[in-house]
Amino acid sequence: MTTVDSKGRIVLPQELRERLGIAPGTEVEVREEDGKAVVEPEDDPSDVISRMERLVAEAASERAGTEPRTEGADPVARTHRDAVREGARNRQDE
Repeated sequence: MTTVDSKGRIVLPQELRERLGIAPGTEVEVREEDGKAVVEPEDDPSDVISRMERLVAEAASERAGTEPRTEGADPVARTHRDAVREGARNRQDE
């Protein structure tokens, strides 16, 4: 059993820290869930970036060959998009 000190700190048992990969300096999220305190280590930033890159690649492959949705698009954004496309066509013709 762990005791909370006067500053609200607790010491996680070593075995639990090792299982969860919580080393000194590890940032943890502390939240309430169903009336209990939950302590969860934050994801490694490189893992988050890898997941994001994988999701972007998957989304890009799913959208390959499709046109972006234009109905309801902001008129300024639509004008900008059209200008960029026209510029790209002009460069291809050069």
